[in-house]
Amino acid sequence: MKNSSDFIIEEQVNKRKLKKILGVSFGIAVTIGGTIGVGILRTPGMVASQLGSAWLIFIAWVIGGIYALLGTISVIELGTMFPKAGGWYVFVRKAFGDYAGFIIGWSDWIATSASLASIALAVGEFFSVLFPELSYDIKTISIIIVIAFAMIQWIGLKSGSKTQEVTSILKAFGFIALVAACFIFGGNQNITSRIPVNTPTTISALFIGFVIALQSIIFTYDGWYSAVYFIEEDKNPGKNLPKSAIGGVLATIVIYLLVNLGLLYVLPVSKLAASIAPATDAAQSIFGNGGAKIITVLSIVSLIGILNAVLLIATRIIYGLSRDGLFTTKSSSVSETGTPRAALLLSTIFSILLISSGTVEILIALSAFFYVANYFAGFSALFVLRKKEPDLARPFKVWGYPWTTLIFLIGSLIFLIGDVIGDPLNAFFALIYAVLSYPAFLLVKKLNEKN
Repeated sequence: MKNSSDFIIEEQVNKRKLKKILGVSFGIAVTIGGTIGVGILRTPGMVASQLGSAWLIFIAWVIGGIYALLGTISVIELGTMFPKAGGWYVFVRKAFGDYAGFIIGWSDWIATSASLASIALAVGEFFSVLFPELSYDIKTISIIIVIAFAMIQWIGLKSGSKTQEVTSILKAFGFIALVAACFIFGGNQNITSRIPVNTPTTISALFIGFVIALQSIIFTYDGWYSAVYFIEEDKNPGKNLPKSAIGGVLATIVIYLLVNLGLLYVLPVSKLAASIAPATDAAQSIFGNGGAKIITVLSIVSLIGILNAVLLIATRIIYGLSRDGLFTTKSSSVSETGTPRAALLLSTIFSILLISSGTVEILIALSAFFYVANYFAGFSALFVLRKKEPDLARPFKVWGYPWTTLIFLIGSLIFLIGDVIGDPLNAFFALIYAVLSYPAFLLVKKLNEKN
């Protein structure tokens, strides 16, 4: 029989357990919701300016999609090996130890919270475009939006997850409607027969153009890993994560290719290449002056889906760190409805402070370095764990290992080097963060040992 102390311990453990109620539909929704944003409404113009040919544009977007898919199948193996909330830091900690996990986890949480603040500000700016009378206080609008989604998630996991599914469906239908409008009202153009403009004429120029275009495309695909943060809450992670993560990425690839087809159907390559807002230009060509408002509404819908996903992710990161003793264990409590409320509160407050302080742009610039470093560390962990834990159960194994993971790892390294060369100041700040993180790590471990 259990005595009273056993019941107390069991109750404390249960208070830190996440609810296993999520499935494939949520995984697909959070992948689409965490990936597709306003980037696809703008990036096609930049890609066209580098490549100048419809065929080259499609090839570049397909390559970017394949790159995201390679990353996805690698992270699925890691996630199904260790079905714990927290994302990248979980895998890095298993491969390289607590300190490496601490660095990756905290950098991921800071970067994610900065992204949340940036997205909220963007939503506030788009609202001010629709309602100019609100333009005097964009920060207040942004804070209200963050609080509103935090309240939805505070209610419970079902509330937050259903909101994600609804916003992702609305987003997908919004983009499909835009594509349909392009083909129905766009003017019956032959996309592939259009005369290329500024197409690179040498191999070296073509290579440089592809590299620059792919950097933007891969950034637009960022978010393909979103489902892995929720694997601890999945009813059957071994079966569901492969379906949801791969399904979400494939759906994103299809939507991106359709958007490019639609834009090219309406705009000549020359106009697409010269446009900084090609979706707006296409919509105005079809609907006149009302086209800009349609794209503004689509942008808000896109960003709201990302905002909800990013807040869910930030909450799981700080919850995982707390549960594993890399932050105060008080932040690992979970409500009866499945919400890590303390972690949600911390993520919300931190994002609001960033919105209020005006430091979002600085942290976003620094976050770009953190994200790429996290990818590199995460996929390095896959190689280490294959050797370190060869007998560990792997419900899903990477297709074409080690070459598929190696391609992504090399790509991450190239982008990391590019970030260091292109932005040495923020790379230096990231190095300072790494140095200062060690005494912080020792302090956290010491405080948790006392408790």
